[in-house]
Amino acid sequence: MVALSLLSTTPVALSQTSYRQRNLTLTPRSNYRHLSSLHPSPFLSLSANLAHARARPQSTRTGIFLPHLVASMEDVEVSYIMIKPDGVQRGLVGEIISRFEKKGFLLKGLKLFQCPKDLAEEHYKDLKDKSFFPKLIDYITSGPVVCMAWEGVGVVASARKLIGATNPLQAEPGTIRGDLAVQTGRNVVHGSDSPDNGQREIALWFKEGELCQWVSAQASWLRE
Repeated sequence: MVALSLLSTTPVALSQTSYRQRNLTLTPRSNYRHLSSLHPSPFLSLSANLAHARARPQSTRTGIFLPHLVASMEDVEVSYIMIKPDGVQRGLVGEIISRFEKKGFLLKGLKLFQCPKDLAEEHYKDLKDKSFFPKLIDYITSGPVVCMAWEGVGVVASARKLIGATNPLQAEPGTIRGDLAVQTGRNVVHGSDSPDNGQREIALWFKEGELCQWVSAQASWLRE
């Protein structure tokens, strides 16, 4: 009786077990197929992309490192540019600054300043023996001037070309003096005549801490 009972129940138990096994096997597959028919989640895609990015080797290519670019420029100079009292009084400050900015030079220092007599005499000491020296000193100290320090490759020679000849009547059209001035005694702007004088004049007109050290974002587009 026991054997018959076992024989009679075994196929049923086995069939139920097989059915459960088939259900356990089919259910995950059916769920997987159901999920696969859904639209992909952006969150799943993002995590997959992040995992893929971590697996990729990092690129060794880097951009331009501007301090290295600046350090490699051997011909960088500084020039002292001063808008004289007549240029300030005539409202030409913005026009003159714009010409240097458009050329691509770097502005390192800028201030409106009332020049004392002793500073004017020191600045123009090379002209001390000239007959017009007293008149020149009176002119420079007659009103505020705009002091500027500009930096760039070949800035001294280039600035002299932008400014034009000392006598505005001889200055080429397109230069500052050629466009904006008429007489030598009212020639609007001063520019250093050599790199050494550029450094000397900047040290004369600017105090320590008045110059800004910075790198223009345009540097890599102005020089190779």
